Amino acid sequence: MRPRILLLLLLSALSSMAQDSTQFRSDMDEVVITATRSARKLSNVAVPTALIGRKRIEQSGSLRLNDILAEQTGLFITQRFGKGVQMQGLNPDYTLILINGEPMIGRMSGVLDLSRISVGNISKVEIVKGPSSSLYGSEALAGVINIITEQPSADKLSATLRYGRFNTLDGSINGSFKRGKSSGSGFLNSNSSDGYSLLPFSAQKTVEPFRRFTQQYQAAYDISPKTRLSAMVRYHHENIRNSIAVSNLGQTILSYGREVNQDLNVNPVLAHRFNSKLKTSLRGYYTSFASEQQLDVKDQAGTYDDRFRQRFFRLENQTDITLGDAMSVNVGGGYIMENVRSNRYDTLGSVRTNTIGYLFLQHEWKPVQSLTLITGLRYDANRNYASVWSPKLALRYALSSRLALTGSVGRGFKAPDFRQLYLNFTNVAAGSYSVFGSLSARDEVERLRAAGQIDYLTPSYGKLQDLSPETSTGSNLGLQYQWKPGWSLKLNAFRNDVNHLIITDIIAYKKNGGQVFSYLNVSRAFTQGLEAEAAMAQGRFTYSLGYQFLVTADKDVLAQIRAGNVFTRDELTGASRRLQRHEYAGLPNRSGHMANAKLFYASKDARWQGSLRLLYQSRWGVNDVDGNGVINDNVTAEFARGFAQANLSAGRTFSKGLSVMIGVDNLFNYKDPVNLPGNPGRNGYVTVKYDLIHKHKP
Repeated sequence: MRPRILLLLLLSALSSMAQDSTQFRSDMDEVVITATRSARKLSNVAVPTALIGRKRIEQSGSLRLNDILAEQTGLFITQRFGKGVQMQGLNPDYTLILINGEPMIGRMSGVLDLSRISVGNISKVEIVKGPSSSLYGSEALAGVINIITEQPSADKLSATLRYGRFNTLDGSINGSFKRGKSSGSGFLNSNSSDGYSLLPFSAQKTVEPFRRFTQQYQAAYDISPKTRLSAMVRYHHENIRNSIAVSNLGQTILSYGREVNQDLNVNPVLAHRFNSKLKTSLRGYYTSFASEQQLDVKDQAGTYDDRFRQRFFRLENQTDITLGDAMSVNVGGGYIMENVRSNRYDTLGSVRTNTIGYLFLQHEWKPVQSLTLITGLRYDANRNYASVWSPKLALRYALSSRLALTGSVGRGFKAPDFRQLYLNFTNVAAGSYSVFGSLSARDEVERLRAAGQIDYLTPSYGKLQDLSPETSTGSNLGLQYQWKPGWSLKLNAFRNDVNHLIITDIIAYKKNGGQVFSYLNVSRAFTQGLEAEAAMAQGRFTYSLGYQFLVTADKDVLAQIRAGNVFTRDELTGASRRLQRHEYAGLPNRSGHMANAKLFYASKDARWQGSLRLLYQSRWGVNDVDGNGVINDNVTAEFARGFAQANLSAGRTFSKGLSVMIGVDNLFNYKDPVNLPGNPGRNGYVTVKYDLIHKHKP
């Protein structure tokens, strides 16, 4: 659709659409929902929880969701297969991403690309760290990030335009209305860039040109003072130009193609409050994700053609019961149907399906005023895998009005996805490597052997078996201290023990040099560390400091090191020797130290605002150079270098609804084309916003 047509649709939709995902509650910044699936003050939550409000998003000048998450304590944005988020040292596969409480799908190699999500209509982002499967099921092994979009509470219509380096253009129209029992909102966003190259003499760009378009509509109608019907519809379209450089007789030839990604989210909700102690909600949710990649590779046989479509439907009920002044219960259940179709699976056009039924129960009890105990349990009956129980226990004890201790322990799980079970893919354009899902790997390797294409099998071939869900037991112990309003200190120690970790490993080599990969349940790992956050408010300034210390390891590798079975080479002499425990750097792509320091300013009349955000990340392991299968702390070449980054922004609001912001991200111009290709270096921008209508209604 043309943007002009979509604008007309938006303006017409504003007369009939609305939603209030908080269900009868006003949207207060310091109230969080994700941690307990019910509204709680942030200061009273027993599990590690962070909140990013709309004001902070605007002051930071962030454009996409990955921009604002990159500045949060303990979160690392990965850049393979899109921009994913690593939490408590666990990969992006293990963090569940929600939009208004509903799961987003469309992961590539386990990564949900956060750059698909504009921050233009986000009210707040809630981050819950630690296993949350007792409430949310699969993929919530590391934690949950819930994106809550703005709810209509006034008549408004605004337009925003941002221009930055590489001809990056981002434009949004955001509007809402409220009339009696009806309310509605609409949001349009267009985001595009010409891409860039971090290697000046490369014929192929590091990041290819792209065009993204997002539209979201929300509606709500109060059937009665106790009953509300609401709905959300969101659609995202992304078009990326693909290219690959092929060397032929000393000449570099570029082959071009395209990638098109689309996702749709539809979420109707019927909520009813019987009285002050009993309420229930029935939620429907449908989402689909489709991706198509095509690339004609010149001077090579075949064409790269990848088509993928995933659909997910869920129906869920949750009932909240208050039992006296000291006890409450949240109980619910639901049914999920999902299917995937891809030409990367074993039969062209085949559809793979799965169904899941689940029940969950959470009980909150305050035996005394200073102590809160929360117990939770969820049961998932998955048609394709064994059933899974997910328990959780959390507590908060107030030592005084300023000081509180928190603790939690829970079990998380992640079921094998369709890709890990059914993938059947050979990439001719990149060395003819193949990746086979666990259910078909043996048959496919035997087929290739019969055709005379297999050179030899690796020991991992003998480990192939039906995949089990990955499980984790996570514990958190924290301290919260609030000296006075705006002045706080939070400490949290965490440990995650992951079993049945699914890894990708080489199971065979082809005679043409191509590798054959599959998925195995062979690893046990742990991540542990400490997070510290301090916040201070002084006059018109707000300061914050954050730090994470992280230690990770593969438990089987540790056992081999202790047994003296892992060797390395001395960088100076080249002599082989046994690797020492302190030389093992742990799991790849994890930094031992990450820190941030942020300063925000807002004038008394709110006309001026600005921010300075400093980020630091120590080096992290990326390559096994000496061939011993692990990242060695004593081999510099196995690491990506650490970096410091500074982001600046300053804005001014003028009369008649006009505001302007200028900013520079990555002021120090840090670049790493190999390990951080999504970081373009120093990036300046200017943003202009104009409120066409801004009339508050009670």
